[in-house]
Parts: sequence; C-alpha cells; structure tokens
Amino acid sequence: MRMDNPKRDAAERAVKRVSSGMVVGLGTGSTAAYAVEAIGRLLADGALRDIVGIPTSRETASLAGRLGIPLTTLDEHPTVDVTIDGADEVDPAGNMIKGGGGAFLWEKIVAAATRHYVIIVDESKLVRRLGQRSALPVEVMPFGWSTHVDVIRALGAEPVRREGTGGAPFTTDGGHYILDCRFHGAMADPHDAERTLRARPGVVGTGLFLDMRPEVIVGRGGGG
Repeated sequence: MRMDNPKRDAAERAVKRVSSGMVVGLGTGSTAAYAVEAIGRLLADGALRDIVGIPTSRETASLAGRLGIPLTTLDEHPTVDVTIDGADEVDPAGNMIKGGGGAFLWEKIVAAATRHYVIIVDESKLVRRLGQRSALPVEVMPFGWSTHVDVIRALGAEPVRREGTGGAPFTTDGGHYILDCRFHGAMADPHDAERTLRARPGVVGTGLFLDMRPEVIVGRGGGG
C-alpha cells in the first residue's frame, strides 16, 4: 500500500513483521511513533493479540500506554522477538547513526536483545557515509563532560552540548548529557570513532549502531 507519507508507509509495512504473542521493542521518534500507533490499532481491532511492548524511552512508554499496548521490561523478557525503530542515517552496509530524539542508549540496549531488528526510514536518511548529514550524538555523564571535547575534535567533529527547554542542558532518560558532534564532510572511520569514544570514562554510549545488520524498510511516498 502506497501512502503520501513515506514514514507512515514504512511503519505500516514494518508492523507486518509483528505476530500475536510476540515481545516487541518499541522505538522512539516520529517515524517509530507511526509503528507504535499501528500496533495499538491492530490490538484494538483484534488483529493482534497477546503483544507486550518494551519501550525505548519514557516518551514511547507514554504513547504506548495511551494506545492500550501492554508494556513489559527486559528484566521480565530479556529476549525481544522484533524491534521497530527509526534512524537518522543508514549507510549501504546497514550501519546507522541514531539519537536525534535522545533515546539512543536505551534503543541500543533493546536492539542488542532483539532477534529481528527492523529500521524504518524515508529516502532522505540513506547516505553513502555516516556523518554526511547528521551529527553523531554522544551520551556523557554530566560530571566532566567538557573533558571529551578535544578528543572529539581530534576525530574530526565539532561537539555541541544539546540544549533543552529554556536553554538548560538536555538530559536523557538516564540523566545524562548529549554532545552532538558534527563531522566535517563525513566520518573517516566509524568503528575507530566508536572504539575511541567508548574507551573514555564518562562516555555512556554513542549513536553509532554498527554491524547490527537490520532489515531496512524505506518508505515510499504516494502521488496526489
């Protein structure tokens, strides 16, 4: 089915991977929200039954609750059957940058526990090299956050601490800061950047999702 909204189209196609009785990872962000809404609708219609969702953010948990999707945790269900989420960039190998919504650490934890990982995007998110269009978010402890700036610059990026409401630092659901790191052109070596950043005390995680081999569904826009 073609739709005017490529994000909704990708989400509707991805939800076909969900069957009754599954544990489903619920992604965060505007594209993933379409999938959460579709799952809620199918549950309400009786087309899906006995679904439990694992939300990747408080925002998604709130949306799922409003839609009547039963929620669970990784402690109760450490293996997830399918997770549907969005991405900011996807390269030809399926490596990604995620984290525009600030939930990438929880998203990565759920993704790592997932049997079938589905990423839904529109064509604008497809890139030849990571860092081409999107900044790389890096989640850091508030204590000593500025000590990472020079290291990030040495990797070829300019870091900016993300701001929230009223100019205060944005904080994740885990209580951390995010440094949005804009590369000059694109990333030279995403794997090296991941190793360098994750080796630093105080860096909690990065928005690099590497070697996860997701199924990538690209939304199509309809005419008229």
